[in-house]
Amino acid sequence: MSPAVKYTLGRVGIFLVVLAILLPVPLNFLVKAMIALIASAAFSYFLLAKWRNEMAERLAAAQERRQAERNRLRAALAGDEAAAAAGDRAASTGDDAVARAGDRAGEPAQEDKK
Repeated sequence: MSPAVKYTLGRVGIFLVVLAILLPVPLNFLVKAMIALIASAAFSYFLLAKWRNEMAERLAAAQERRQAERNRLRAALAGDEAAAAAGDRAASTGDDAVARAGDRAGEPAQEDKK
């Protein structure tokens, strides 16, 4: 399961537990919900620190991949052939792309029937 999903479900779970504890208290429901929201934020800061850090690491890795791809694309647009070839998915598959093209060549052409 994704760290973001685990962390989100943990936050919602803590909120629901705190809200359930506050239900017998004679207050307006919205006041109970606000208290539960604030209390669950404080509890989740300490109780879900591990999941929050996992989520932050995953987001940082995704941001680094996007930054590297952005830099590669900018270099390719600027005329750097090595950068263009480094990210070319068709060139990186090599023999697989040729084999797949050969497989498709043997298939009969589909005709449009009107």
